[in-house]
Amino acid sequence: MTFALLPGVSVADTENGTVLLDERNGRYWMLNRTGAVVLRCLLDGESPQEAARTLLRLYPDAPDLATAHVESLLDALRTAKVIVP
Repeated sequence: MTFALLPGVSVADTENGTVLLDERNGRYWMLNRTGAVVLRCLLDGESPQEAARTLLRLYPDAPDLATAHVESLLDALRTAKVIVP
């Protein structure tokens, strides 16, 4: 499954993560560093499971939470209507 940002949603990397701006309505979201890693993985073609493994490699202290964090972020991005599918 391939994920993409909807047209009109821009991304800016920051020192502490990533900011998404929905130019259609002026809303924005700040993702922390782990959220930024997950977003980049998904946009680069990784599946949610692969993104969780990448997250686990970078942050091995919370193995039980990696999949839950990926799914939670993906649900939030879908609900906000900034990512498809």
